[in-house]
Amino acid sequence: MITTPNLNLIPCELKHFEAILNDPSVLASLLGVTVFENWFDFPGVAGIEAITHSYNYLKAHPEATGWWMYLFIHREDNSLIGYGGYKGKADAEGMVEIGYAIIDSYRCRGLASDAAQGLVDHAFRHDHVLTVDAHTLPERNASVRVLEKIGMKHVGTASDPDVGEVWHWRLERDEWRERT
Repeated sequence: MITTPNLNLIPCELKHFEAILNDPSVLASLLGVTVFENWFDFPGVAGIEAITHSYNYLKAHPEATGWWMYLFIHREDNSLIGYGGYKGKADAEGMVEIGYAIIDSYRCRGLASDAAQGLVDHAFRHDHVLTVDAHTLPERNASVRVLEKIGMKHVGTASDPDVGEVWHWRLERDEWRERT
């Protein structure tokens, strides 16, 4: 588990995925939290297809637990308010990529920044991680503000097979150390 000032980020295990896909009330029981209807549906970003893909990936690669999806629990409200995590273990160059999504009713409270910072801090606590990357739509938006707030720098563009051109963001270990 990753703990931030406002959130507990719980590594999503196969049992969590199975509950999400089959009966969200089971997920609420497993986590002991409130689970809002359609908490995982982020149109244009992620939805049930992403959950299914993530489940199948973790089923085939159980060693990815901890470097895959996390469930974001808002401690004060004891509610599941989003998810995110890493796109796998660090590559040969020591890079991991983060992503995150927060449900509408919990946005504009600094919780996405809280989650993203928790993911970055957790990654850099592992010596083999040298850089943390992220991608956003190529426009000024809330996700861009989150990445800027946690110290990430825009380093160029990339091509995403699902959305086309995206902005590429990066934070190096040394830059992170200076901020902490």
